[in-house]
Amino acid sequence: MAAPPSARRDRLRPVFPKLVQMTHDYVYGDVWERKELSKRDRSMVTVAALVALGWQEQLATHIGRALDNGVTREEVAEIITHLALYSGWPSAMTAAHVACDVFEARDRK
Repeated sequence: MAAPPSARRDRLRPVFPKLVQMTHDYVYGDVWERKELSKRDRSMVTVAALVALGWQEQLATHIGRALDNGVTREEVAEIITHLALYSGWPSAMTAAHVACDVFEARDRK
């Protein structure tokens, strides 16, 4: 599978071509294609990790990808709520805002 389109990643290509290639070939071409977990499950794990780490920009992208992979908005909300107890209240509140931004952007389409 090719990496999903990303204007932000395309911006990096001229300066960081190897990083973009590794993202395409390894992250999306290998790891995301492994059969041991469904893409839906991989999305849930990825969203949880990004919430816990507080990586907002990546989180927004992966919440969108999770929705595309069949994770519901209610499940995204539950992942974030659940993680408030494990990764901290600030990371969950920040993630909740990111999720709302993603949901609202999709509603405008």
